[in-house]
Amino acid sequence: MRKIPFLSAVLALFGLSACNPEVNPNAYLTADGVAVFVPEGFDASAHLPSPIFLENLNPMGNIPGGWDIVPEFCTEDGKSVVRIHVGDADLYGTGEVWGPLRRNGDKNIFWNRDNGAYGAHEGKMLYQTHPWILGLRKDGSAFGIIFDNTWRSELQCDSLVTYYSDGPACRVVVIQKENPAEVLKALASLSGTMELPPLWALGYQQCRFSYYPDTRVKEVADEFRNRNIPCDVIWMDIHYMDGYRIFTFDPERFPDPAGLNDYLHQKNFKSVYMIDPGAKVDSTYFVDVQGLENDYFVHDANGKPFSGNMWPGDTHWPDFSMPEVRNWWAGLYKDFMAQGVDGVWNDVNEPAVFGGGDEMTMPDDNIHRGGDGRTAGNHVRYHNMYGYDMVRATRQGMLQANPDKRPFVLSRAGMLGQQRYAATWTGDNSSTVEHMKGSIAMTLNMGLSGQAFNGPDIGGFLENTTPDLLADWTSQGVYFPFVRNHSCEGTIDQEPWAFGPEVEAICREAINRRYMFLPYIYTLFREASVSGLPVMRPAFWADFKDLSLRSEQHVFLLGDDLMIVPRFAEKTSARPKGDWKLVTFDVEDDGRQALVYLRDGAIVPMGKVIQNTEEYTTDTLTLLVNLDENGQASGMLYVDAGDGFGYKKGEYALYRFTAIQENGEVSVKTELVEGKALSQKEMELNVKVL
Repeated sequence: MRKIPFLSAVLALFGLSACNPEVNPNAYLTADGVAVFVPEGFDASAHLPSPIFLENLNPMGNIPGGWDIVPEFCTEDGKSVVRIHVGDADLYGTGEVWGPLRRNGDKNIFWNRDNGAYGAHEGKMLYQTHPWILGLRKDGSAFGIIFDNTWRSELQCDSLVTYYSDGPACRVVVIQKENPAEVLKALASLSGTMELPPLWALGYQQCRFSYYPDTRVKEVADEFRNRNIPCDVIWMDIHYMDGYRIFTFDPERFPDPAGLNDYLHQKNFKSVYMIDPGAKVDSTYFVDVQGLENDYFVHDANGKPFSGNMWPGDTHWPDFSMPEVRNWWAGLYKDFMAQGVDGVWNDVNEPAVFGGGDEMTMPDDNIHRGGDGRTAGNHVRYHNMYGYDMVRATRQGMLQANPDKRPFVLSRAGMLGQQRYAATWTGDNSSTVEHMKGSIAMTLNMGLSGQAFNGPDIGGFLENTTPDLLADWTSQGVYFPFVRNHSCEGTIDQEPWAFGPEVEAICREAINRRYMFLPYIYTLFREASVSGLPVMRPAFWADFKDLSLRSEQHVFLLGDDLMIVPRFAEKTSARPKGDWKLVTFDVEDDGRQALVYLRDGAIVPMGKVIQNTEEYTTDTLTLLVNLDENGQASGMLYVDAGDGFGYKKGEYALYRFTAIQENGEVSVKTELVEGKALSQKEMELNVKVL
């Protein structure tokens, strides 16, 4: 507690005044190593219930002596301010932002924004809000800081962390643990983890703005199968809709959506369709009619339904802060999903409004009416929650429509806590080498902010990609959690075959490797759904005390056991110490594939080359083994049905593989450590010692 006078002295050096020089008496532990700091005069009605946390942050004890991460609260120029001295720690997380992996000296502006090519605000204001910092001290110990706030705000990451908010003073939650893994587990216990996705969502996916008409969708699907390029999902952007009316299908472009989806299913594809939040203003359109009749749309300052410009033209936006609106929205999915739709893509849900001022959204004085304990408030409070509330309603609707299937929802906008409902991607990037390289740090920091299921548009969305860029981006992108090639209307084609046989072969080989590693990747996703640990991890994860890895943002880990080195980083990157062994494949090296290394002491299961996850099986596996200095290694494998919820009833198997070398021979033992064997057939294991 003695740090507070020191912090006041630091503030004085910056010409700033400190507030509340004593610890606020309303500060307490809510869990082991988790402290809650409540500012004087805290206005619960302006913040609670919080979307970030699963449960109330109830007191369970006093903060122990020596606790050194202590916030100070004050008000400056009409803004609520929090300052926290964190010393020389390396800072990460902060959610979605364009910039370096190590966040020291950088900032985030938390105001979800449609920001094509990350051009506005230098990419510091993007589509999502994660008011969160992960700190890593020189000794490997770690802390996390949550600013429990949805209002427009800004975070400056320095040795003196500063957080400015347009709303009333918010609570600050501080986690202190032995290492970053334990901090992220604590974050997950507070904020929740992602639900285990369907296996098909981990496959390669192809998207464009837009594939239409339906014959073009079939052509793309057929090309993948004819060319033996693995793929699981074809995506439909807004051109499938009738005049951009959500929950409709264009009668000319998509006259038989059920037939199209059946065609895709017969070829073992899944379909994902975009559903935006805005409803076209149209007196004959059922969504708009229902919304108006029940007063379900966001109000303007005069209490009337707000209308703005979006893809359909004049548009109304549902007030997702209201539970009755979320229930209505969920109900709209029944007939839509009945057409054979597999997944849903919620886009432009910042919400984006064409012509909506400098930040392309609705006016600050619009009114959201709240409910379920939330009070009514203006758009400044509810803006950053809009996508969050939308996707939880979407997930609810998908579960109601298909109760035996795991929902897959992708959302562009969101905030901390949304990992419980949807995956995400890093928005409208560009087809540039800079964005390809920078996508690694973006994806890593999202994972370090609790959003394990995320990734960029492979190949780049805006501008024309090039043969080299598509080859290189695919070769590294197949190791990201979310793997989707996506391009914009008006750009050249960027399917894997678009640039001829050489690039096609490179992309095919990269995608083949994704599918070969699916047994390991699915096991990592299961771990993320249980513990909250990221699937894709920074290099420093291999050794929290190795200072040389703190700024490495091109080499990354897949789980603990695989290190991925993009070819462009082969000679310039910092790498973890240890006897990492290069994984070789049964094809000639094309010189473009990312290099894959196996950690010493690790076993990673690999499957066969398959064309889609319908062909996925763990009956025959290759175990990659890299023995440690003691001649031992171990690894895990998770197996379930790949969809449905039987795993929640114990219908899964978690195996441990243990290898030991004796007298020059390597033997592997398989042990069922959780769940139950799902088949009477024993796994056929081929051991490959590196």
